[in-house]
Amino acid sequence: MAEKACVKRLQKEYRALCKEPVSHVVARPSPNDILEWHYVLEGSEGTPFAGGYYYGKIKFPPEYPYKPPGITMITPSGRFMTQKKICLSMSDFHPESWNPMWSVSSILTGLLSFMMETSPTTGSVNSTPAEKQSLAKASLAFNCKNAAFRTMFPEYVEKYNQQRLAEQQVLKQVSPDPPKEEKSKPNVKKVHHLEKDMKTVDTLKDMRRNRKQPFPTWMMLLLVSIFGIVMALPLLQLSYM
Repeated sequence: MAEKACVKRLQKEYRALCKEPVSHVVARPSPNDILEWHYVLEGSEGTPFAGGYYYGKIKFPPEYPYKPPGITMITPSGRFMTQKKICLSMSDFHPESWNPMWSVSSILTGLLSFMMETSPTTGSVNSTPAEKQSLAKASLAFNCKNAAFRTMFPEYVEKYNQQRLAEQQVLKQVSPDPPKEEKSKPNVKKVHHLEKDMKTVDTLKDMRRNRKQPFPTWMMLLLVSIFGIVMALPLLQLSYM
């Protein structure tokens, strides 16, 4: 359980942060435990961390400010391991160098400054600037999957939703869907060719139908009669001789 002096000190520091926010730093205590603070460091412009949002926790001992806190980072950054304590002169790795005058704002400002460096320490990792930039770009989406982050920092969740909406609008502008009215309109050329093809088919059917009609009966009788007369003429000539 936190000592009275510890609670009073942390409450005072939180009021100070709310009144005078620190650049690129947002921090607030857990609603259920004032000894556990959640923070977000915003990557500085001109660095590989630009555009990144790095979420982590600070765990204060009940004896704070006379003993240093433990510091961890949850968001992959390419600089620090995730979920592992970071070794700083302001952390519980070096209680001998701790100064009770240091506060939450000075701790996180120091962490942000050390993040820009490349010197190795316990809890640090090596990565290329390109890898850091890629992680920075994906950091906000990564954080928003964390339930504690969504609860503690709803303003960043709203920022992420706005970014997604803006990206969707850009995609629609690049490849817009055709208007619904145009989709429903038939292709005039296709209809014209279809009508022409149908007329051709009807003409062929009529020609075939005409070819299949039987020879007229009256014509057949006429031809038989003429043929009979022609055949009978020689006989008639013989009878007159």
